[in-house]
Amino acid sequence: MTTGLIPGGQPPDPRPTGSLPQQRREPVGHAAQHVENRSRSSVITARAAASFEPVGRSVASARSFVRDTLQGWGFADIVDDAVVLTSELVTNAVVHAGTSADLLCLRSDEGVRIEVADRYPEREIPLQGAAINMGNPDREGGRGLQLCAALAGRWGVEYTPTHKTVWFQLDLPARAVGTRAAGPALPADLLPLADGRVRVAVIQIDRTGHITAWSEDAEELFGYPAEQVTGKPLTDLAAWPHTPGTSTGIAEALQLSRWEGSYGIRAASGRVTPVYASHLRVRDTGGEPSTVCLVVRDHERAVLQTPLRVPASDTSTTSEGQGTDPFEVFIGYPAPDDLDGLLQRTVERARDMLDGDSAFLLLATDDETELEVRASTGLPSARQRFARVPVEAGPGRYGSARMPAVHDDLTAVPGAVPLLNGTGMRSIVTVPLKVEGRLTGSLGVAAEAPGRYSNEEALRLQFAADRIALAVESARLGELERLRRGSLNFLVEASDLLAGTLDRDQTLALMAQMTVPTLATWCAVYTIAHQASEPYLSYVLHEDEELIDGIKSLLSKVPPPDPVPTPGARVWTAPGEVAHQAALRSSMRSLGLSGGPTRQVTPGIGPTLATASAVGGETVVLPLVARNRVIGMLTLGKPTDEHFRQEILELAEDLSRRAALALDNARLYSERTAISQALQRSLLPPELPVIAGVEVEVIYRAAGEGNEVGGDFYDIFPISDGAYGFAIGDVCGTGPNAAAVTGLARHALRLLAREGLSGPAVLERLNSAILDEGARSRFLTLLYGEMRPQEDGSAELKVVCAGHPLPLRLRQDGSVEPAAEPQPLLGVIEDLELYEQTVTLDPGDVLLCVTDGVTERREGARMLGDDGLADVLTTCTGLTAGAVAARIMRAVERFASDAPSDDMAILAMRVPGLQKD
Repeated sequence: MTTGLIPGGQPPDPRPTGSLPQQRREPVGHAAQHVENRSRSSVITARAAASFEPVGRSVASARSFVRDTLQGWGFADIVDDAVVLTSELVTNAVVHAGTSADLLCLRSDEGVRIEVADRYPEREIPLQGAAINMGNPDREGGRGLQLCAALAGRWGVEYTPTHKTVWFQLDLPARAVGTRAAGPALPADLLPLADGRVRVAVIQIDRTGHITAWSEDAEELFGYPAEQVTGKPLTDLAAWPHTPGTSTGIAEALQLSRWEGSYGIRAASGRVTPVYASHLRVRDTGGEPSTVCLVVRDHERAVLQTPLRVPASDTSTTSEGQGTDPFEVFIGYPAPDDLDGLLQRTVERARDMLDGDSAFLLLATDDETELEVRASTGLPSARQRFARVPVEAGPGRYGSARMPAVHDDLTAVPGAVPLLNGTGMRSIVTVPLKVEGRLTGSLGVAAEAPGRYSNEEALRLQFAADRIALAVESARLGELERLRRGSLNFLVEASDLLAGTLDRDQTLALMAQMTVPTLATWCAVYTIAHQASEPYLSYVLHEDEELIDGIKSLLSKVPPPDPVPTPGARVWTAPGEVAHQAALRSSMRSLGLSGGPTRQVTPGIGPTLATASAVGGETVVLPLVARNRVIGMLTLGKPTDEHFRQEILELAEDLSRRAALALDNARLYSERTAISQALQRSLLPPELPVIAGVEVEVIYRAAGEGNEVGGDFYDIFPISDGAYGFAIGDVCGTGPNAAAVTGLARHALRLLAREGLSGPAVLERLNSAILDEGARSRFLTLLYGEMRPQEDGSAELKVVCAGHPLPLRLRQDGSVEPAAEPQPLLGVIEDLELYEQTVTLDPGDVLLCVTDGVTERREGARMLGDDGLADVLTTCTGLTAGAVAARIMRAVERFASDAPSDDMAILAMRVPGLQKD
């Protein structure tokens, strides 16, 4: 099916045009006055079009399309006639003619015109002047045009060479003017209770849900001045009573043409004020829509609440003799627009109709093997909500769900209605809700006295159930669709959040925050480090933060659930049982019933009872399975006597699979990061030695996120008494492969230098070691030297510069010059002939050694280079070694706006000179 909706405007004619004139057959006889040419003079305000394939299910789809369209237009009075006519005409097209059907709905000020076109133009229409023999009333064909003549105000048939179109128009019934509703005169003590001055807040919301007007009464009711809330979303103030994905939310309610009901407004004091509101969606002269909200305190709802339609004494007819809607007679007008409201209204009306003490309604699960409690009155509804009872599970159970049943005394048949066990109800009548012969639910009314109901009450209740079954099923399917859409959105957002972090603790927190309060009232996450380890309680969250510590303490005393890899949620009763026992012991101790001295109730009993209530409902455990291993459990809980819906458990199972993989990825990332960091730290010198008479400072930056060591390295170490070796080098490349050569070079330098070899000999042997690595070898630039502080305050250096940027010497007069000559780098050729050079640092001199990540710092086509580095160094006269290194690094960072892409190392050594007494 393909559909299109275009509000307003003149609709195009969907039928193809040809060179031949249109054929038209006029009905004749007494019914001819009902047939008119299709006039386009009335203004079309909206149109909706759809196409249906030539298959049987298209008829039902067409009925739904027309019903949804007309209800959306506010034409509920003519929906039934339109659906009947559309069903017959579409059946003729897709079943009998065997062609696809094009359906067009046109709205005008006069009413609604509906056209059904098929591609079988040669079919004849019956002449209405002659008597029509309908034959068997159960036959499928031959009734479409007869129904048009009987129900439509105007109708007709048009032909083209390729199409036949049957159209009909339904006029809107004249609506009564004057009084809409009135009630009898009542004594003053029976009037609704209100404050001395009733304040009606007027709030206007724009199309995006933001507040544009806030009246003085709104300021008085909620404490916010108009300038404080204007421009804010109403959702910031509204406490909307609905479960995400299962009923109308505030965003949807503000888009409806009219809405009426209860919710809460968070006042400036921080407390939620229960209110009753009436919303009306309007548009200004420019066509911009907005919503006007009239709001009063909830106990003053009589000011705004629309009175229910009271049926006449004869519920089958009105004063005009026209039939009333049986659904509205039972439910009342206006009917609730959400499933929960509809079910609650149903059980209340059923209880009142049979003068019962309680009533309940159950809806069947998808496989129709169980019934789920969805609404009740006169019963502990919180305890029973979403509880399930089996259908036809054996004698004495709920086997009567498919047929009406009356029980005179439940004490004689224990367990006949498990829902009423322990409630004190004695007699009950139950009837099924069926749609097209399929069991969709069960409605029951119970009384505390035995023998209250007979077959007559069962028939009355069954009649009411038949009236509402279709509406309930339609609302249930709508709820399931909204829940599925909400579930998909929820899982998409959850996947994005979980994929956005590799931190284990943050992943645990996200898992809990996504489940509370959307899926459960509280949750706990257990983790398993290794297959042989016990589950560990890692995270606990409750929607009330004050209860978290109590639940955590309780769960720490309960053995963790078994790490069973079986998918799906399983009930875990241990927390509820332990909490109940703890609360019972605390109560007995506080009342002196445990053998101790009698005393008043202690303050400590409050938290114990609160914890018991928080975990007293249904608790389920879902395994967290990743890579064929149970890595933890996700535990979800409800407060006392509450149960989980099956749809919520299925959603939680989907979430647990995603969360398990995210948690395991975070674990692997943490382990590998820890290993990597430990190995990288082993490649760096443990600490810089303290050298008498020489200041030493090193700054090191490794390129790449998470890298502590790259291809650049440095080292300063003692060789013998009074002699120190120093080195700064650069391995080709960055990352782990370069870091491997870094480790080889740094450790080989220390070992060879302490063997008493000269600088050239040390580097020649290191060159051989690098070449021995074969394909893994990388060339290396290295500046190596030996330093001996002298008694006169100077320092003697012997330096070998193997392919490395030359060290720079800063004198006290500000001059800068290279302190060595370039020689071949390591790791390229086997036979190296290196030599060392001697440099003496006078007091106040600085020796600066860097890697090429410093000199090759780029900003576009510009490069810092050796000259730029020398220019910066000339400004460092008189600075300490630490200040020199810091100024160089700052200059390098500021040279370009991008983050450095190469490793960088800076080694600064300064001879301060002898201290005078």
